[in-house]
Parts: sequence; C-alpha cells; structure tokens
Amino acid sequence: MELLCPAGNLAALKVALNAGADAIYLGLKDDTNARSFAGLNFTPEQMTEARRLTAAAGKKLYLTLNTFPKPGEEQRWYQAVDLAARLKADALIVADISLLDYAHSRYPNLPLHLSVQASATNLGALTLYKEAFNIERVVLPRVLSMKQVRDLAADTPVDLEVFAFGSLCIMAEGRCHLSSYVTGQSPNTGGSCSPAKHVRWQQQGDQSLTRLNEVLIDKASQHEQMGYPVVCKGRFIAEDSDTPDYLLESPTSLNTLSLLPELARAGVVSLKIEGRQRSPAYVEQVTRVWRAAIDTFKRNPEQYQVQADWDRALGKLSEGQITTLGAYERRWQ
Repeated sequence: MELLCPAGNLAALKVALNAGADAIYLGLKDDTNARSFAGLNFTPEQMTEARRLTAAAGKKLYLTLNTFPKPGEEQRWYQAVDLAARLKADALIVADISLLDYAHSRYPNLPLHLSVQASATNLGALTLYKEAFNIERVVLPRVLSMKQVRDLAADTPVDLEVFAFGSLCIMAEGRCHLSSYVTGQSPNTGGSCSPAKHVRWQQQGDQSLTRLNEVLIDKASQHEQMGYPVVCKGRFIAEDSDTPDYLLESPTSLNTLSLLPELARAGVVSLKIEGRQRSPAYVEQVTRVWRAAIDTFKRNPEQYQVQADWDRALGKLSEGQITTLGAYERRWQ
C-alpha cells in the first residue's frame, strides 16, 4: 500500500520524503485547493522544485485541485491543470466535473484521481467517473464504514484510497454548509472552511476566546489547548443546558493503524495522511510511524500488531490528543 503524505511547503515535502513517504500531495498558492491559507502551499516555481525532488527520490507527486471553480474564474483551475501536465505530475486530485473534463480531454495521459470532495460513495458513481473521465483512483469520504469500503472494493472499477490518519470531517465531504452559514463563504469554492480573514483570537480576563466572523466558536482557559476554529468543532450551549459542550464533534483525529490488515485485505492501494496545513515536524513524525507500521505489516501480515509507541506518538499529534476509528467502527453497517 502506498503511503501518501501531505506537504504545505518544501520543508514538509523534504522531511516526508526522508521519513519514508511513497507519494506527496500538495496544492498551489490560491483557491484551487481546499487548504488555501496565507503562507501555505506552492508557487509554480516551488512546484517545479517539488517535482524535481520527488522524481530524484523515485517517489510520486500529486497536485490537489479539489475546490470548485467560480463562474467566470475557471482559468486559474485550467492553468493549474496545464502546469501539472507540463511538469508531468503523477496525478491530479480533482473534484469538479468540468475540470475532470478539461484535464481528460486535453491531457488524456495525465492520471486523474477523484477527490474526496466529489463525495463518491457507491459503485454507480465510481463507474460513471471511470467511463466519463477514465479516473484511475477515488479518495473515499470519511463517512464510510469498513463494511462499505469492503463492498466497494469487491467491484470497484478504480483503485481505492482512504484517509488513514488526521483530522476528521463529520459532514458528507463536498456538501458541508456549516461554515457558509457562519462566514458567507463556501469552503467548496473559497478553499477553506474557516477563512483566516474571519478568525479572531481574543483575551477576556483569564480566558481565550475564538470567533469566526464574530460568532463565538470556543472559550477556554489560557492553559487549555485550542485548535484552529471550525464550526463543527466549536463548543456551544444547547437549549436545555447552561454549559458549553462539543455538540457536533469533539476535537479528535482518525487513526486506523489497527485496521491496516483489513484495509490491505480489501485491496486499498493508498493510505492518506491528512495535514497539508500542519508543520514539517508533524509531517515527519506521522510519516515515520506509518512507514514503520506498513513495513512491519508487509514483513509478516499474519503477526501484525499495533505497537504501543506508535499509538503514543500519534496520540500526541492528534487533535485534543484523542484518536478514533471514526465511521470505520460502525459495525452495524
């Protein structure tokens, strides 16, 4: 199974390669990708260097184009496709149908991966994308149970990629309207579910307050760890309570180390680490753990066991220092 790691800058890309990544995914410095933050991502010149580094290491490079072009502004996305083709990227990760059509019709030899933002969860959808655009791989949404993944894998016309570690999304990916409600800006077009221009950090006595477009998302003591504000992981007061709580989702990270044998048996070809917005140190540590786990499994699949130090290392890097199997553990499905 491929170990696919994130890179928000060249430093993260280099440490991921050194730590054992098989492939790197990255985005450009604009709203063509869903991690559009200031100081993050790659200029065309930096992507050229990223292509050189990955090729020299014998690894793969994927360009993420997982937002949806605004009417009349499609040219930026088209230029990104052209750049990927010119640099001979190993694949484009695309969600929008018009971009899939553009890439497939102009560059039929450029491999296409269907982004998780396309929210394709069934055989009919995968068959349609395969027949219409010859996609080679789909990134499955993080709302599927392990049984659903196995059922898809049994008949899929394309390779399957799953998220193995990192932040969770509790919504049907590509269809979330929560942040649009608060900020007036769609994450599907704006490149972020919490645009930095709407974020406010404030001190009130001994408490830290986080606001998103002036909506209070969280309040905590100065000694409490607080993550980047997103609506679904904020604390709110229900009608029948006076105490703020995580009503939608608690800060936690997906960790599928224990599912490695099941994912392998299902035929999943790529394990994706979330976190293009994370630091190079985070990318390096997570990559090293997953490299060790995959190599251990490959050496002796029948005797594979999760090592305690792997879980401890990933726990320290998780949101809220808590990990979960997410939707994968829905045994009733």
